[in-house]
Amino acid sequence: MSDPVGPTGEGHMGASPTRISSPELRFEAWRALTWTVVVGLVVLAVYISQSLLVIFGAMVFATMVDGGARLLGRVMNIGRGLRIGIVLFAAIAFLVWLSMFAGTQISDQAAEFPKIINEQATALFDWMRKQGFQISTQTVQSMATQAASGFGTVTRALTGLLGGLTTLLLIVIIGVYVVVEPRLYERGVAWMLPKGRRAEFYDTANKMGYTMRRLMFGRLVGMVFEGVFTYIALLCYGLFTGDPIPMAALLAILTGLLAFVPNIGALISGTLMVLVGFSGGAQMGIYTIVIYLAIQNIDGYFVIPMIAKKTVDLAPALVLSMQLVMGILFGILGLLLADPLLAMIKVALAQRAKAKDAEDVSAMDKAAHSHGDAQTPESDPA
Repeated sequence: MSDPVGPTGEGHMGASPTRISSPELRFEAWRALTWTVVVGLVVLAVYISQSLLVIFGAMVFATMVDGGARLLGRVMNIGRGLRIGIVLFAAIAFLVWLSMFAGTQISDQAAEFPKIINEQATALFDWMRKQGFQISTQTVQSMATQAASGFGTVTRALTGLLGGLTTLLLIVIIGVYVVVEPRLYERGVAWMLPKGRRAEFYDTANKMGYTMRRLMFGRLVGMVFEGVFTYIALLCYGLFTGDPIPMAALLAILTGLLAFVPNIGALISGTLMVLVGFSGGAQMGIYTIVIYLAIQNIDGYFVIPMIAKKTVDLAPALVLSMQLVMGILFGILGLLLADPLLAMIKVALAQRAKAKDAEDVSAMDKAAHSHGDAQTPESDPA
């Protein structure tokens, strides 16, 4: 049996040379380490922000599919897997029809679209120059060329559906995996949280899903309404005057698709519609202005408020600011997902505030009971 090693023997390990004896200094060092980790996580999030945005886009897609499956569940007594399959099949069928329609029926119109926009933009600047605005010919040509190039990109993306194909494919694949078995991923996230926070996480996740489903449903309703109403209104002008508005189908499709982006989408679609309208004369141009204003007013005063009552009410200036920031940082994908991301942030903050209010009420009740017990006189002994 070996002799015990004394406190100064070779087997005894003394204090660590990195030990901080002062409690105040130790607290400051721990706080500095915490902030370093937080800053590191923020830097990492910024570095992989594009990937995180793709994942969020997949969550939005999964929510839309889940919402469609829930709606089918109200009228069809079949399994959830079959309902998800029907929704995905309907979405694929619509995209195939849109591609075929864009490739066969309006391909010539799409090719002429940049030319008409270029001509109308040049005519507009010529008129402004005659009114006294100092606009040079080179500036007009440069801006018109840039506009035509940008609009050409939009039409090429519509007809070919080639822009961002890899990103779209990733969004769809991840979204399908999530929507098929959402509870698996929800439990996985909850497992990484402290036990005391899991109930709050489930509550917040359910509220986010509820809000996102209705937000996306309202967005789709607005897209269908604006696209169909625009097409009918543009066709009516040709039926009553005998002078059809050029590219009515293309304008209707662009209006419906751009309605997914609040504020900015309506401005772009309205500008395109008015420019094409004035290519057929002043009367046609004024009619397109009236149609644009009518669509936006009906959508803004009737459709959106009815949907917003059941979702999350976002201030227009806040949405526009979020779109500006996300568009600059992440391009078209950030612009498309700015509104859903802002809605989820608001829901998370609202749920956090609700939990804190409940904690404050509970603390006040405990304090009141403790104060009441302290003031209760003890009964005299018998």
